[in-house]
Amino acid sequence: MRYTARTALAVAAFSVLPQLAFAHTGVGAVHGFDAGFAHPMGGLDHLLAMVTVGVFAFQLGGRALWAVPLSFVALMAVGGALGVGGIDLPFVELGIALSVVVLGAVVALGLKAPLALAMGLAGFFALFHGHAHGTEMPMDASGLTYGLGFISATALLHVAGLGLGMAIGRFGETHGTRYVRGAGAAVALAGLGLVTGIL
Repeated sequence: MRYTARTALAVAAFSVLPQLAFAHTGVGAVHGFDAGFAHPMGGLDHLLAMVTVGVFAFQLGGRALWAVPLSFVALMAVGGALGVGGIDLPFVELGIALSVVVLGAVVALGLKAPLALAMGLAGFFALFHGHAHGTEMPMDASGLTYGLGFISATALLHVAGLGLGMAIGRFGETHGTRYVRGAGAAVALAGLGLVTGIL
């Protein structure tokens, strides 16, 4: 419970900071936040990847509980700024789909990656997710509020993933681990469906 509260507060606090990266000006602040918040929630690829980041952080435990989600949020903000600024990033859709496969596989295999590697992996894929958010920003939206919207939604999805991991973990050391890894395998399979266009 101590880690859950600490993680939720850290993610919520950090979610406010990356809005400073957005320089796009526009109108419709409320519309911008709503559109930004809805974007990660409206795509299966974003949902699966972001929740799985939380589950992955839960598996690693310790400082990873907050560091892995925060690295995703931070690099997603960078990717979003690139997208808003019209700076191209190659293979965005493939990168997003592969993030679901790789993150799901990492959870399925129960890999105990070093913290720096786990943060780098999450941050790398976050660039693609952020770029997609940035390039799909509505023309009449405020860049600041749109960015705050998708960052807030992402933070909530990470917290949901942490909560899911903790809830499954209550089944015990053996069964809980098995169920968490099974969930990762299901996510990886869904990712393969996204890569191949089946989903």
